[in-house]
Amino acid sequence: MDTKTPGTALGPGPGPAHDAVDAITDQWAVVRPDLDTVPMAVFGRIYRLANAMRGRVDKAYAPYGLTLGEFDVLATLRRSGEPYTLSPRELTATLMITTGGMTGRLDKLEKAGLVTRSPDPHDRRGLRVTLTEHGRELVDQSVAAGLAQQRAALEGALSEEEAAQLAGLLRKLLATTA
Repeated sequence: MDTKTPGTALGPGPGPAHDAVDAITDQWAVVRPDLDTVPMAVFGRIYRLANAMRGRVDKAYAPYGLTLGEFDVLATLRRSGEPYTLSPRELTATLMITTGGMTGRLDKLEKAGLVTRSPDPHDRRGLRVTLTEHGRELVDQSVAAGLAQQRAALEGALSEEEAAQLAGLLRKLLATTA
């Protein structure tokens, strides 16, 4: 397909010659040949890929008793470095969820002994959330399981060079849309 002609999507490359997203853009090409559906093809595949991988990673975290959202909280604390402590506001901003959603996650993680909440010594109204030793061990194990699922998906479809190129292209796209 000619990617410069309105109504066309990106032509088939390596992999399946025609997928569900192609079927959608093909239908649009029939009823609205004036539309350039390349953006629909790109983002349709990104959305479908994200949903598929979310399911695979959720399954990888399940043996650790974690959901993806709970893993995200633990991983954010772990990545912050010692003493693995952030405020609920810092966590909420990093994870882009509501304060109510964060409170629910923290309640469950604290009950499981994976985090503790304590008063902020620098702000009488604030709290600090700290990863416990058990939480650190659990996130260290579960991050490896999630990465194994992601690696398996990439290795099944892309070379290391292609994966690095795709990561760079997605970084570039995200930088212009965020």
